[in-house]
Amino acid sequence: MTQSATAAAARRVTPTAVRLLPADAPRDEWLTRRRDGIGSSDVAAILGVADHNTAVHVYRDKRGELVDDAGEAAFWGTVLEEPVAREWARRNKSVIQRVGLVAHVDEPWQMATLDRQVLECPMDRSVKTHCALEVKCRSAFKANRWRSDVPDDVLAQGVWQMRVTGYDHIHVAVLLGGNEFKQTVIRRDERMERYVVREVERFRADNLIAGAEPEWDLDRAAALIEMDQLMHPARVGEIDLDGVGEVMEYGELSAKAGAAKRALERARATLARLAAGARTVTFAGELAYEFSPVTRRSVDLDALAERWPQAYADVVTEKTTHQIRLAPEFRRTGEFE
Repeated sequence: MTQSATAAAARRVTPTAVRLLPADAPRDEWLTRRRDGIGSSDVAAILGVADHNTAVHVYRDKRGELVDDAGEAAFWGTVLEEPVAREWARRNKSVIQRVGLVAHVDEPWQMATLDRQVLECPMDRSVKTHCALEVKCRSAFKANRWRSDVPDDVLAQGVWQMRVTGYDHIHVAVLLGGNEFKQTVIRRDERMERYVVREVERFRADNLIAGAEPEWDLDRAAALIEMDQLMHPARVGEIDLDGVGEVMEYGELSAKAGAAKRALERARATLARLAAGARTVTFAGELAYEFSPVTRRSVDLDALAERWPQAYADVVTEKTTHQIRLAPEFRRTGEFE
């Protein structure tokens, strides 16, 4: 049976979506099934507005190449999803339920995992209108993004969920920093939906179906490097002439960074000499600079492991990364202007 026929035969649970998997489906099964399409969490990455993932992450995930490494933030987001959803329902005197993975009845590759389906929308008490609730748990460091509007990544998710489900709005509940609850509503905007669908369809056609990896967004270099390290623990490769040019550029940038660091150290030593032991230094009666004490803590991990092995096992996490070390012929050791 084709994917379209399977979707058509499934039970419709929203105006335009059918259920593919229940909410309690095993994670491995959920990960496998969602690779057949594009879900709401993928859309922000495809559009380039996700905090961490990029279109390359989505591409490799759909090909089964991405390492499943959700991390602590995702773990606690899952743990706290239920109490946040229940609190939203309590404050809004509403009824919610889990749904699972759903797909558009006519375009089954368009998927979404709804956090909760709302059976009694609080925006209209006269009828029991259905809609959906998206639950987020975000760091206090990201709280400012929620002060005036919905962050772009959540907006992209909501737009896609409305496209899949046929709902005209999505409620959002967010727990900020573990102690601040906020809620808002994303309403359907046809112009924005057309834009999002067009970009996702382009990615699906030009990259997924064509089997062509998207260009790496080098403004998101840290996320791409982390992905690359997880995927390639054993690293042996060969580059061509173009690649050699990239290696030489890295060497030049590395040398500039080293020269800048050495120049900064020299300047710091000069400022220390000029201070002549003073903590604060003024110019024309105004503060120019000061030596502010900074306390750093260090731990002898070898001694900790030897004397208190259980404590070491409980609190120390080891993570292997890869450092680029250029061959001598590609290094640039001179000073740069």
